[in-house]
Amino acid sequence: MSLLKRFKISVLAVALTIAPAAMAQDVVKVGLITSLTGPFAEFGQQMQAGVKAYQAMHGDTVAGKKVEVIFRDTGGANPEVAKRHAQELFVREKVNFLAGFAFTPSALAAAPVATQAKIPMVVMNAAGENLPSRSPYMVRVAFEVASTVPPIAKWAYREGARTAYVIAADYAPGLDAEKAFIKAFEAEGGKIVGTVRTPIVTVDFSPYIMRVKDAKPDVVFAFVNGGDVAPALLREYRTRNLAADGIKLIGTGDIVDEPIVNVIGENGLGVVTVYPYSMHHDSELNRQFVAEFLKLRDKNARPAIMAVAAYDGMAAIYKALEKTQGDTDGAKLMDAFKGMEFESPRGQIRIDPETRDVVHDQYIRRFDKVDDVFVNVEFETFKAGE
Repeated sequence: MSLLKRFKISVLAVALTIAPAAMAQDVVKVGLITSLTGPFAEFGQQMQAGVKAYQAMHGDTVAGKKVEVIFRDTGGANPEVAKRHAQELFVREKVNFLAGFAFTPSALAAAPVATQAKIPMVVMNAAGENLPSRSPYMVRVAFEVASTVPPIAKWAYREGARTAYVIAADYAPGLDAEKAFIKAFEAEGGKIVGTVRTPIVTVDFSPYIMRVKDAKPDVVFAFVNGGDVAPALLREYRTRNLAADGIKLIGTGDIVDEPIVNVIGENGLGVVTVYPYSMHHDSELNRQFVAEFLKLRDKNARPAIMAVAAYDGMAAIYKALEKTQGDTDGAKLMDAFKGMEFESPRGQIRIDPETRDVVHDQYIRRFDKVDDVFVNVEFETFKAGE
């Protein structure tokens, strides 16, 4: 074989070796861990639609890189499964970002993986208090329960409530909600007359509601998850006729989550909640987002905060990559996230440079029926920091 021929073969071999690496560098992989099956499958489906809506509206490339999203299912609040997925996504799929996380325990389990791998972890729903502090590579675009709750406590006291009972799901965000409401309500001058913690997936609220009825508070504040859980709570509230006893039901938006408003139906009328988003938020971007979401799901589907936070998570990833000009170094990307500010379907949001947590407005909403459609109507805004 001639020297020239051997040289050409060597060049070809090197080219074949380099080509896959070069191609890999042109693709940014996002490993999104969420709940796609089981009682909280809607959470994952919301996130999927939010991601797809963002890419439908903004394309699947940024800074010359194609963005590929790889979904993994935890089947619910399964931290061990979330951690295993995080490890496999990094080792096998070589993802550049971890994202998703429907539940705080799942995010906590995956945090050490992000830290060790030095890859950004974008939290799109888990709402535990001070969650980003658990890894220097974590950033949250969803919301924090502890920051969401105080406005509803202040509103309730201002509207005349002086006594309250607290019902909270017995896991980290529920305990955060309980603590935050008690602190804020007592700071206003109110009195807590009772508390109870419920299993995360219970649908039998009869013993808890009877305790509330016996305590005779002005309001009962509730934090429980959507799915089948929240409709069961509201059904029991109506069955036991607490409203007629003058006991008003308030809570976070979880108890009247957008995907379950039609299941809740008349049982939800008049319930007042606090949340950073309603499907009917009045902005042009939100109208575009909702329209895209409905194309991806169906005309009866309803986007919730999970879908919006997934949209925002993709927006943050794209903006970080724009800042680094496509560089996927973890430390550089984390620097790019800090202080980031942009418009979301929920309104203007910002990533605090110190806490790496989202900063946004909170809305007081009333569950109502408008033009024969059940809606959460925003009627008062608590600006970020109030």
